Amino acid sequence: MHRKFSLLLAASLSYFGLFSAHANETLTLAATPVPHAEILEFIKPRLAKEGVDLQVKVFTDYVQPSTQVNEKHLDGNFFLHQPYLNEFKKGHKNDIQVPIAKVHVEPFAAYSAKHKKLADLPSGATVAIPNDPSNSGRALLLLEKQGLLKLKDPTNISATKKDIVANPKKLKFRELEAATLPRVLDQVDLALINTNYALEAKLNPVQDSLFIEDARSPYANLLVAREDNKDSPAFKKLAAALNSPEVKKFIEEKYKGAVVPAF
Repeated sequence: MHRKFSLLLAASLSYFGLFSAHANETLTLAATPVPHAEILEFIKPRLAKEGVDLQVKVFTDYVQPSTQVNEKHLDGNFFLHQPYLNEFKKGHKNDIQVPIAKVHVEPFAAYSAKHKKLADLPSGATVAIPNDPSNSGRALLLLEKQGLLKLKDPTNISATKKDIVANPKKLKFRELEAATLPRVLDQVDLALINTNYALEAKLNPVQDSLFIEDARSPYANLLVAREDNKDSPAFKKLAAALNSPEVKKFIEEKYKGAVVPAF
């Protein structure tokens, strides 16, 4: 009887030991709805098979996802690019965000509800651009490439309106929170909109924009972890999944050029 009990106990311990070895590790990630959360939802089943329970928390702004990672309410995020992260770190000395992998580029584009082509843009036109430093600089650089203005240094990704040295069309600028730009499209002549917000507003960057960045853009969207968990097995599995051939195919087929793989 004692021997049977010992065998049962040993079997039970082996079972629970095996269960623990395969128990899921949870990763909670912040993402904006499109395309970031969609891509994460796509790889969820693969990660589950690898023992990672991926929880996706959707945000519609850029500040809260970074803040909550720094406060350790979240394990990481997937929405920002390196220039944005650099600017965010300047104003947040406690920033502990670490880039893990480049995933995709969302070519920045300009849209208009009033004009069908760039040549129609009138003198004194009102142009809406994002108000965060990295994306406002990105907008100004794109405007310069179209010949609409001239900057002191056309390689400065942190350029501001103060760096404009020539404005032949006398453009007037409205700097607004990035998420609000699609909603003011009918109030301005031109709006430069981040692709994630454009897609949410049912705008196709390839078909609906007046002009768009090319695929050589340095603004690749990043998978970001905290300093204390960047080397965890779960994050390594997540990074591998995001840089997989399956995700590349998913991005190319679903977004058709509006989002471009960066790996």
